[in-house]
Amino acid sequence: MEICDLTLATGGKPMVKAAYSSGRPAYGVGAGNSSIVIDETADLDIAAQNTRISKTSDFGSGCSADGNIIIQKSIYDDMVNALQAEGGYLCSAEEKALLEKAMWDEKGNRTFPTIACKPQQTADVAGFSVPEDRKFLMVENQGQIGPDHKFSKEKLTTLMALYHFETFDDALETVRQIYETGGKGHSCGIYSHNNDHIDALARVAPVSRMMVRQPQSKANAGAWTNGMPMTSSLGCGIWGGNITNENVTMKHMMNYTWVSRPIPEDRPSEAELFGEFFGQEVA
Repeated sequence: MEICDLTLATGGKPMVKAAYSSGRPAYGVGAGNSSIVIDETADLDIAAQNTRISKTSDFGSGCSADGNIIIQKSIYDDMVNALQAEGGYLCSAEEKALLEKAMWDEKGNRTFPTIACKPQQTADVAGFSVPEDRKFLMVENQGQIGPDHKFSKEKLTTLMALYHFETFDDALETVRQIYETGGKGHSCGIYSHNNDHIDALARVAPVSRMMVRQPQSKANAGAWTNGMPMTSSLGCGIWGGNITNENVTMKHMMNYTWVSRPIPEDRPSEAELFGEFFGQEVA
């Protein structure tokens, strides 16, 4: 890294730290923990289909893959059924406990044999079996968020945690708690046709990108249908300890020359500059 003009560090914290410590220019990206809110205005079949597409891409190893699904309680059962119709396997409490033991070591680190796996392989390591037609695992994780609750963290495999909410304020609080646990600055998504809900999530979620009614891992990286810059390197801004919160593309690897020519002076008055504060005395 010390001999590079610019390092683009897309990976884990140690590599990003090494890039930033190299003494050379670097773009680093942060960890994901994509959380998706689904309210009662959503088309559940489309939401479930997109969730499956996102979660199974690269066996869920991408930082954009759906990790936490936060569902309005009135549609919770219907949404779970829709996810099962798309290939989801809802784990029992006993199976969830086995998964936690298998997926994280005693220091809380993810175990390599369960990263980027088919659900059958993850289940086999944990000590139970999953039908061959199942494409991803689901665990119910209501009220279990924080450093001591492993399933509220980034999963890096074909597994997602399910939550439910009564009011949309409850959903926003769940989102806030999840990102305090991990993934701040990366991304979230929402399935809703309620613009007030969409705007509220965008204002509250500490993320650099929010996908509306799209398969998260495919949409974050740019698609012909959403206008996002195409890349696999997603900056997380100062939320995630990065220098940028943009999708890192070719423009970030280029130098630009600003050419400035004289223009007629257009100097604003102090009243225009300071607006309502102009002329007020400072106590």
